[in-house]
Amino acid sequence: MKVLSLTEPWAYLIKSKKKHIETRSWKTNYRGELYIHASLTKIPKYALNNKELMKLVNLDEILYGYIICKCNIVDCIYMTDEFINKLKKNNYQEYICGDYKVGRYAWILSDIEILDHPIKAKGHLGIWNYDI
Repeated sequence: MKVLSLTEPWAYLIKSKKKHIETRSWKTNYRGELYIHASLTKIPKYALNNKELMKLVNLDEILYGYIICKCNIVDCIYMTDEFINKLKKNNYQEYICGDYKVGRYAWILSDIEILDHPIKAKGHLGIWNYDI
């Protein structure tokens, strides 16, 4: 299965369906099923200090080092000023959950499902394969 490791709280935000766009500095041509892995990296200080973001997070539900949900990548959009401004105006919650800057990419996620049994796994950079 294809997996993407994310630092918390962003993996949690996808799992809890509060985040449907993963922002990246690189594009992907991959479309299809993708599992989300919560890395072992602790929540960065800048995120903990972001009160708007942290209101969306239940720290008691954070699982470090586990594949926690699956989704589908359905699109990858190059971010323009127009895209960013429209998202900020129409979906502010999504906007505060990502790093929206011109030149970055918005990976559009759909069909998010929580795994009944999270899978302990070591994370990797990029989209990686996990064999059950």
